[in-house]
Amino acid sequence: MPTTTRSRDEWLAMAGDLDVRSQAFIDGAYVGATDGATFEKTSPIDGRVLAKVASCDAPDVDRAVAAARKAFDAGVWSRSAPKKRKAILLKFAGLIRQHADELALLETLDMGKPIRESRNTDIPLAADCIQYYAEAVDKVYDEIAPTGPNALTMIYREPLGVVAAVVPWNFPMLMSSWKLGPSLATGNSVILKPAEQSPLTAIRIAELAAEAGIPQGVFQVVPGFGETAGQALGRHMDVDMVAFTGSTEVGKYFLRYAGESNMKRISLECGGKTPHVIMPDAGDLDAAAEAAAWGIFYNQGEVCNAGSRLLVHDSIKDDFMAKVLDVARTIRPGDPLEPDAQIGAMVDETQMRRVLGYIDKGREEGADLILGGERVRADSGGFYIEPTVFDHVRNDMTIAQEEIFGPVLATISFGDEQEAVRIANDTIYGLTAAIWTDDLNRAHRMSRAIRAGIVWVNCFDHGDMSSPFGGFKQSGFGRDKSLHAMEKYTDHKAVWIRLR
Repeated sequence: MPTTTRSRDEWLAMAGDLDVRSQAFIDGAYVGATDGATFEKTSPIDGRVLAKVASCDAPDVDRAVAAARKAFDAGVWSRSAPKKRKAILLKFAGLIRQHADELALLETLDMGKPIRESRNTDIPLAADCIQYYAEAVDKVYDEIAPTGPNALTMIYREPLGVVAAVVPWNFPMLMSSWKLGPSLATGNSVILKPAEQSPLTAIRIAELAAEAGIPQGVFQVVPGFGETAGQALGRHMDVDMVAFTGSTEVGKYFLRYAGESNMKRISLECGGKTPHVIMPDAGDLDAAAEAAAWGIFYNQGEVCNAGSRLLVHDSIKDDFMAKVLDVARTIRPGDPLEPDAQIGAMVDETQMRRVLGYIDKGREEGADLILGGERVRADSGGFYIEPTVFDHVRNDMTIAQEEIFGPVLATISFGDEQEAVRIANDTIYGLTAAIWTDDLNRAHRMSRAIRAGIVWVNCFDHGDMSSPFGGFKQSGFGRDKSLHAMEKYTDHKAVWIRLR
């Protein structure tokens, strides 16, 4: 997909002409909430109101679930030939690419990330994800069990039924695609509940999905708040699965909702507190410092696998931190519509205040603030925080234990490999980790010893659609991406035939 070459003025002109969709998409049509309720969606860039979005609640969820179940039972998608689903999903991916500028602009206006990230990374990767699962539909086989000559046992993978995909605000399109790709490819009916902070791209792609040929009721969008629309989906007796990405706190709510309703399947990709470990034998400390800085400040630090805990060996700490600070000082929040903006705004004022509160907490608990720590660009009307670095952090401090979801780096020193592993594992989370070392034996030892779903060695945040993504411990369970993601949206059925 070509990258953007638009200027800020061109993006602003395009924003002025945008027709922002703001209703729910239920049973093949855009509709308001049953009670007419809406909420104002403001842009974190400058605080202006973008739209009044339908605020869905239980009656709207009931309508969407009924339409999803009707479509599933009718088999218009669930029992369609794999090559038909493939063709439609490929067209859907193509339409996302065709409307990439519009979707990227909506994404940036909605949640404040730089337009170059929305246009050159998030939207292309979302289209790639839909395409990946489209191409996989007719290449995943069912099985025959080795039962002997007197029986034939066929093992089918059948779609679960009605899937609720509840996604976060930090990567709205990308996280949606990670759910939509495999759940639609395997034949489910899907109801997407975007975060109230970033609903606009989800609402728009519903129209593109319909244009691609996804049948009425198979893909629907219910915007609204977690405690209303989200809870209604989690408790609904006719939803077969909730696929959730978001905080660990909310993930636990969905576990409870499932237990109190119909024991629906739950897949959770929740919080993280990634240890980014720098060993003294790391050969390229300049590359490690670049990765350490961008590993926490990318996307304003609003990343579940952000390298928020930097663990550095005592013997190289002073020199290495000087390198990290050199990189961090070059990263400044800017107008997200500027093509060269490095990082943008926090998603809303609530999140900005939350992050600033953690910075205050770090100071109070005795960590040394050595860079940043302040709100900037306040005169823009938006919500920006400068890159922030703490040193002399203990792992029992709040800023080392709780997910901040902002541009705040906590630096912790260690003396040997065993201590590094102990500190890395001393957290409720287990999403990702990174190790920098030139010792192959150490790389294997530490990557096996650290409890995380993904461990990067001599790099950070690398991967593609072929590699599964998900965590251990209270970072959740179930995997997005790769063929493994298709497994959680299907169930096995064994048909045993006795042969005479």
